[in-house]
Amino acid sequence: MARARIIALSRDGLRVAGIATELGCHAKTARWWLRRFNMLSVEGTEDRPVADSPRRITKAELSRIIGLAKQAPQGHLTRREEGELAAEDEAGAPGH
Repeated sequence: MARARIIALSRDGLRVAGIATELGCHAKTARWWLRRFNMLSVEGTEDRPVADSPRRITKAELSRIIGLAKQAPQGHLTRREEGELAAEDEAGAPGH
């Protein structure tokens, strides 16, 4: 879910321009979702309800998605104390 990634990247310290570049979206899109999240919290990341339309996912599922979006992807490279790069999960695909 791109909305959750926008929030997670912002929480990690990326600015709107960096978030837009990372996710391949327009800066206005990233700014829109950050404002909605700041005003409405997690509910701000959900689609607004349409009359007589059932909710697609539960709040628990949304919380799980947001938690997963905050995690580093498999194979994400990090720098060890010795200075060398290594994958967190050697079996995972390489990150960007």
